[in-house]
Amino acid sequence: MISYCVGLDVSKATLDVGFLPGDIPQFQVKNDSEGFAQLMACLRELEVERVLLEATGGYEKALLKALRLEGLNVFRVNPKRARDYASAMGKIAKTDKIDARMLAKFARDFEDLQQVEPNQDRDELGELIKLRGNLVKSRDNDKRRMKQTTCATAVAAYTDHIAYLNNQIKALGRAIENASNVLDRDKAKRLRSVKGIGVITCGTLMAFIPELGSVTGRKIAALAGLAPYNNDSGKKSGPRSIKGGRHRVRGATYMAIWSMVRHVPEVRARYEALTARGKLAKVAAVACMRVLLVRLNAMFRDGTEWKEQQPQVPAA
Repeated sequence: MISYCVGLDVSKATLDVGFLPGDIPQFQVKNDSEGFAQLMACLRELEVERVLLEATGGYEKALLKALRLEGLNVFRVNPKRARDYASAMGKIAKTDKIDARMLAKFARDFEDLQQVEPNQDRDELGELIKLRGNLVKSRDNDKRRMKQTTCATAVAAYTDHIAYLNNQIKALGRAIENASNVLDRDKAKRLRSVKGIGVITCGTLMAFIPELGSVTGRKIAALAGLAPYNNDSGKKSGPRSIKGGRHRVRGATYMAIWSMVRHVPEVRARYEALTARGKLAKVAAVACMRVLLVRLNAMFRDGTEWKEQQPQVPAA
């Protein structure tokens, strides 16, 4: 029996379906339960090797869940990565049908795609983290706007709204702590035992990098976008830089590391040693973030507790 790779181009209203081999005509269905049923009816008649779709700001979530419940080998990739692949294949034109077919080819050609098992508790924790982030952004925007107005009525309205948002943010903090405990109480407790990692950072790590403890240190750094990549060509040796990865994880560890620089001697010593050697503050912080994430990964991989180390000066 022929084995098929399936590419799904997801938009708010529709799903375009492409196949490889291409002996099955492409088609389009609605991005709703009715469309999912039509898609599943088609896929059940085939030997499907893997299904690939892009992250599209949340419009793909219901589809992703339905495909996983169907038992299909489904993966989600960053849209930029998929677009770079299409460009490398010489496909400059971009339509939904072309994208669906290119995603099917992408699924066939790349073997390093990794799948994370679906988990409803983790999804709900992630939604709470996102909601809190949106409310924090709204509150901070109101604070900025309040400083720019001289209208007493506007100032009063902003003040009331900021107070309301603060209450909501506090309530979400409690909800995030509870959701983290529901997902994995032991893991949450061990993460929060690390000085500098609070409820929000703990929840963010649990929701958005579930691979923590199950992959290598190099891989966990790459997933978070903290792995330095070479920029060399011939005799030229350019500066290494980080790129890509999961921005929520990177943002959470960034905030955590500044707290640790202030309060954890070993982290402060590493940071100060790097800046003393001429590293920019943000470069030194990223290096400390990478060490933190690799150590957390090792802690869960080995089933050990977090131990603060004696301050050491990193090698040049």
